[in-house]
Order: sequence, then structure tokens, then C-alpha cells
Amino acid sequence: MQRHPLLASMPLLSGVLLTATLFSNIAAAQTVHTTDIQSIVDAAVKPLMAEYGIPGAVIGITLDGKQYFYQYGVSSKTTGQSVTEHTLFEIGSISKTFTATLANYAQIEGKLSLTDMTSDYVPALKGSHFDEISLINLATHTAGDLPMQVPDKVTNNAELMDYLKHWQPSFAAGTHRNYANPSIGLLGMIAAQSLDQTFQQALEQTLFPQLGMTSSYIQVPSSKMADYAQGYNKQDMPVRVNPGVLADEAYGVKTTATDLLHFVEANMQMHELAKPLQTALDETHTGYFDVGMMTQDMIWEHYSYPIDLDKILMGHTQEVVFGSTPVKPIVPPLAPQQNVWINKTGSTGGFAAYAAFIPAQKLGIVLLSNKNYPVPPRVTVGYQILTGIEKLQK
Repeated sequence: MQRHPLLASMPLLSGVLLTATLFSNIAAAQTVHTTDIQSIVDAAVKPLMAEYGIPGAVIGITLDGKQYFYQYGVSSKTTGQSVTEHTLFEIGSISKTFTATLANYAQIEGKLSLTDMTSDYVPALKGSHFDEISLINLATHTAGDLPMQVPDKVTNNAELMDYLKHWQPSFAAGTHRNYANPSIGLLGMIAAQSLDQTFQQALEQTLFPQLGMTSSYIQVPSSKMADYAQGYNKQDMPVRVNPGVLADEAYGVKTTATDLLHFVEANMQMHELAKPLQTALDETHTGYFDVGMMTQDMIWEHYSYPIDLDKILMGHTQEVVFGSTPVKPIVPPLAPQQNVWINKTGSTGGFAAYAAFIPAQKLGIVLLSNKNYPVPPRVTVGYQILTGIEKLQK
């Protein structure tokens, strides 16, 4: 093999030393790059934690196939245990993205069809408005004006069926977006039953293992309780998510930054998965409704990219989250896009979470914390970090 001209005039030892120096310089450049990312994350996260009194947080970033984790604070103010990328957090409504994935998976397995009506799978709802509400409507918050939460008076499945059967919507299915736990919860129940499993079994025994998520649960086992962060509400009182009807399906997942970032990567086709599962993930990015400021996919929400922060924040206002927003059906549905910002927020009484990714750039982020704080600041921090990293690449 011909030696490089610069090395050809040097003794072999000198060439080896020069080569070693070159590799050392490359390593140093990579270290500087990592340090730059750390600076961007610190600048965004530390003020956020101070402003809202967040005890602990972890940020996971995937960039060009590499993962970076940044940990801050404690998982419990009582024990003082430090947060790590292996700490278990409640992720609230990001759980819904797993429910949507499970429904697609069940369809691919031939167990259901998402274009069928809800009452086709729930006989108790025959003769109700659910004769006209498709499973796609359940997955896109377009079933009508269902309440955000299952009413307190509903304490079991029989009471749920009675409530839903007598529910009177103000809007026809597919005309308005109303963010609602009962709709996605009902979809999760149907999907799991179609696979002859409980929802907990469907996620913990079917979905999570195939995804390679080894530390994700609906019910945290006793052997993992030491890793389960203590959550704190807006009054700084210690809380954890309460069990309830459809809670598992709508906001029940507990996971780590490591597992959730792995899930984000899987959504960008960055892992070798069985084709049915990868297809199920991909199809959750199909655009079904134009909400104006964003496109409603199956639970995920997407925005054309590049985009300004204020336009993303328009999709996270109180009016959009808690109100009724007119929508336009996208016919035919929009195939999954690459140059888009895809995101989902999640909250429980004592936890806050955010996941966002840009498929075209294989760039994504997860933010997990054990304090409930408003949605706009976490979206802002996610945007600051990802766009800051983008600038490093230019």
C-alpha cells in the first residue's frame, strides 16, 4: 500500500506518531461537539428547572444514530437519589402513541380494521352514536366532543359503557378535534381485546419486547420500584398517577429516557424491527385531519419543517388542548412525511414529558421530569435544543 506523501519522507515511527496525533485531533473535535451539545442543553434546561422548581429531569437526544443523555437533580427530594437515564418516569399522554401503535399492529395482524365503526367491536355500544364513530376517529380526537377525562362517576367498565351509550355529542364525528382520554382509551381496550390480551399484557408482553424496550411498564414491578421517580404536583406535593377507568390506555406508561429515546428512533426507522411492527409505527404518522396550525396524525401531531417556534406553540394553546377545533379531513390521508416536526406532550399529576423528532434529519429528543409544569415551556426547551443542535451541524 502506498504511503501518504507526507508520511513517505518520515521514518515509520514518526508516521505512526503523526497518525496518532491526527486521530487524537479527531477525538478532540468530537469532544468539543459533545461539549457544545451539553452547553445548549444546560442553557435551556437549567433556567426551566429553576423557574418551576423541578426536582429532577433527564434529556435524551438522538443525533445521527448516536445517543446523548443529560441528567439533572434528584428523583426524590426525600431520598436525594440522582436522576439517571434509567430512572422511571410517568409519561402521561405520550402513552397514547403506544396505544395508536398497538391498534395499527392489530390491524396488520388482521384482528381489526381502523375504518370500522367502534360499535362493531363493542356490542354494548350498538344503537349509540358509536355506530358512526370509526376507530380512526378514536385515534385522532375526532369522535365528537367527548370530555378530556373519564367522568369521576365512572368507576368500572359497566358504568363506562352506560355513560358512552347515552353520551350525546355536539359535533358529528370527523368535524371537530376534541382532545379526549375516553376515545383513545376505548381504542386501546378494543385493540388489546382483539389480540386476546389485557392492555397491560398487550404492551408489556407484545409491544415493548418487540420494540426492545426493556424498562417500560404499565404496572411497575416491585423489583423496579427503587428506580421509579417520585412525582411532584404544582403545589410541590408528592404524587403518583392514580388508577382509573381507561387510565392505562390513555396515560399509564412508565418508562426511562433510554427506552423512550429508543422508541423515538424506532419511529424514525433507525432500528431493525419486524416488518409488521415497523409498519404499525410508520402508519401512526399518517395525516388524517388538517387542524389549521398542525396536522393530526394517529395521536402524534406534525408540522411542516422548518418551522418557527411560535407556530408550534399555536398547536399547544389552552384553546387547542381543551377546546373544540374545527378540522378538515385529508382525503386521501397524507402518507407519512420526512420533512416534518412530529411531537407529543404528556402530563400526569406529578410528571411532565415531551417527545419530538424530525425524521428527515434523524434528530430527536425526549424530556422527562418529575414535576408537572406547563406545556409551552417544555415545547420551547425542546425546540431550542433541537434547533441549536441543527446549527452545530451547519
